[in-house]
Amino acid sequence: MGFNVVTFEGELADKKAYVEKFMREFMPPENAYPQVIHRAMHYAVFNGGKRLRPILVLESAQVVGKDLTRALPVACAMEMIHSYSLVHDDLPAMDDDDLRRGKPTCHKVFGEANAILTGDALLTLAFEIMTACAELPGMEPRYVAKVVRETARAVGSLGMVGGQVLDLELEGKDTDFFTLKTLHSKKTGALFRACLRAGALLFGVEDERLQALTRYAENFGLAFQITDDILDVEGDEKITGKPVGSDEKKQKVTYPSLLGMDEAKKLAKSSVEEAVESLNVFGAEADFLRNLALYLLHRRS
Repeated sequence: MGFNVVTFEGELADKKAYVEKFMREFMPPENAYPQVIHRAMHYAVFNGGKRLRPILVLESAQVVGKDLTRALPVACAMEMIHSYSLVHDDLPAMDDDDLRRGKPTCHKVFGEANAILTGDALLTLAFEIMTACAELPGMEPRYVAKVVRETARAVGSLGMVGGQVLDLELEGKDTDFFTLKTLHSKKTGALFRACLRAGALLFGVEDERLQALTRYAENFGLAFQITDDILDVEGDEKITGKPVGSDEKKQKVTYPSLLGMDEAKKLAKSSVEEAVESLNVFGAEADFLRNLALYLLHRRS
């Protein structure tokens, strides 16, 4: 049976709903004092995101044969980190965006200072949640520590933060393929990589399965970014929630602008194929991850 987009979107929606059932449990209530910061945190997290990162954590735990429910705190923490990064990326000093998924960005609703603090609060809360895993019955603190270190490295100056610095530095400048790939492997790919490794590392899995998940993550991250760039040119603004052509207006170098649209699509396809091939060490338990990679070539948002 071939890949069916509609069927897979239903499965993806179910997994998103499953994650969101637990997200609020790990956050202070909106009416906690001071209310403005907690309202802003909820606004940033519950804004229609795809929840890919927490889903990847849970799927990686599942494919290595572990109880994915025990990875839920780490999964939800990864989504908070992702949400923090979007809040800060949208700031006037960064990408200066007014809309995020069709809604006013956090700084437009709560003010720039509160948006900065919202990102800080989400990042800090994420690590609080992760470290609390060490106190859960049956969890090995040393494995939890590895996940925390892996995540910190992925989102710091050698990962996501470094990628954002490169993104700002390269606006309006000529960029070669290696630099562009390096930028996005840090800004976007590093957190994907951490998510897919975390679900295995949390349970002490560091064999060929971890290597396979790592290879998958690297190819998945590249394909995700390329298709994101393509959507900025060919996407439907009503579905993507952001103006088409925003990258060009900001003079950002993208895969289509650097390689041409046809070559960018070919690279996306080959990256997806390599991601799927990297999972050969697994059986049917990795079918969702295989289909998720294939879905990138059909995504609309």
